[in-house]
Amino acid sequence: MGTTTVLRIGDRVISAEEIVPLLAGYQLLPPLIREIIIDEAVATASCTPEEKAQAYQQFLEKNQLIDETAKQAWLKQRGMNPAQLEALAVRSILIEKYKQQTWSHKLESYFLERKGQLDRVIYSLIRTKDPGVAQEIYFRIQEGEESFADLAREYSQGPEAQTGGLIGPVELSVPHPALAQMLRLSQPGQLFPPTRLGEWLLIVRLEKFMPAQLDDSMRQRLLNECFSTWLSEQLNQQLAALD
Repeated sequence: MGTTTVLRIGDRVISAEEIVPLLAGYQLLPPLIREIIIDEAVATASCTPEEKAQAYQQFLEKNQLIDETAKQAWLKQRGMNPAQLEALAVRSILIEKYKQQTWSHKLESYFLERKGQLDRVIYSLIRTKDPGVAQEIYFRIQEGEESFADLAREYSQGPEAQTGGLIGPVELSVPHPALAQMLRLSQPGQLFPPTRLGEWLLIVRLEKFMPAQLDDSMRQRLLNECFSTWLSEQLNQQLAALD
């Protein structure tokens, strides 16, 4: 039985049997499977003709394809036809619809699960490896002899020395878990005595605590997280099935 030619590039003829090994060899198989998984998922989503038209127009504007000549050149460069262009433009809104349909009703509980990492803090930090120096700095701050910022600039051995020890705002998922726990349980203005973390002794003061809010931007972020997690799981399953 002869092989079926599916692609010719220069002098090379690529058969159907070669496609999958080539995609795998160039690390293009996972992205292809990923997009197919998405297509199968969003097939259940729908949008109105108005939404489709708006998405199509926004895609053209974003890619500077309003001019017909530019559009035809873009299609030719990618080996696509107008129907594929329209499908690509509408795909993004279908993905958003799918996210909403699948996870919007779960966002409140998911937000509560994640809130401990999403809350933000501003804090001051001095780190040193010398126990004697750490204790001296702590007492000088506690007694009000010198400002935290001045002592951080003079003694801190990390990049925070450049900002007078001030760090943030950062989400509580950013600092080391032990440091994050300290900040989570403290009150603004609370000064911690020297605390060992690995090779460092830390002097920490919480400056401001900013609780996360489930506003529109946070909802979109959490929707994206849910979708990405689901997609990674689906992709791993499909790749495992190929082994």
